[in-house]
Amino acid sequence: MWSFSAFVEALNFTPAERDAFAALLDDSSPAVRTRLLAYFGTREAEAKTFLSAIADGKHRALAWHARWFLTELRFNDPVAEFRGFIQSLSYELETGALLLARTVLPTTDAGACATELDRLAARCRELIAEPASVRERCRVINRVLFHETGFRGNTEHYTDPLNSFLPMVLERRKGIPISLGIVYLLVAQRIGLELEPVGMPGHFLVGCFAEAEPFFIDAFEQGAFRSTSELLRLLRAQGHEAVMLDLAPTPVREVLARCCRNLVNHYTAAGDEARSLLFNGFAAEFEAVYERHTA
Repeated sequence: MWSFSAFVEALNFTPAERDAFAALLDDSSPAVRTRLLAYFGTREAEAKTFLSAIADGKHRALAWHARWFLTELRFNDPVAEFRGFIQSLSYELETGALLLARTVLPTTDAGACATELDRLAARCRELIAEPASVRERCRVINRVLFHETGFRGNTEHYTDPLNSFLPMVLERRKGIPISLGIVYLLVAQRIGLELEPVGMPGHFLVGCFAEAEPFFIDAFEQGAFRSTSELLRLLRAQGHEAVMLDLAPTPVREVLARCCRNLVNHYTAAGDEARSLLFNGFAAEFEAVYERHTA
């Protein structure tokens, strides 16, 4: 793991300068950022090493600010960065969703996305009356996301590629089942609620396996609760040979790969062959890395 002070020392900063950079890197003031950009621009090789190390580190907030500077300085390639994430085998849902978005929306403000998710979670905590069951906590999330904030399924323009990108879903308050499900999961995670992504054939759900009887949440349908038997009946009615495995938790790797496959279809429908091929490549890379790892 990188040491922040060690990398700052590599730039020959004094102890006072180290403290200043540690405090300023995440400063949102335009004047401060302009000064930092100018300074890093005069020491390109050192700054690239310094910022890249922080961007790859475990301090998530500083990592995102370091990536912002790398992008502004043209030191960073969002496509290469997402490919690096795929190769890392270290899959975390929020990081992966934001890196995926940056491949098309390179100026994505990860800090603003995190702040909005924090705000939604804080509102949920305000409304939870303890002691509360998991189901009651989910009802509070439903109230905050779908009734107070107005998140909804984009039924009018379902194949709009922007429905798949977390920053745009947070901004526009609409998405498709998987992107709305990701928002739900990230808010739940912030309030300590253990929910799981469930990639059911043909639809994406949020699953709760903490109680004796699992239940599922359909974020595309305003957080409607679904039972195991109800979903199995639905799958059979659609011609699937439904089994319990269809409702098992889905690994983060497969959630992000599914996002990529959706984007292949949506960009194909939009006539954007280049981006369709890009996301097809990402999906294939997820599979190839997984196969190598499990061989």
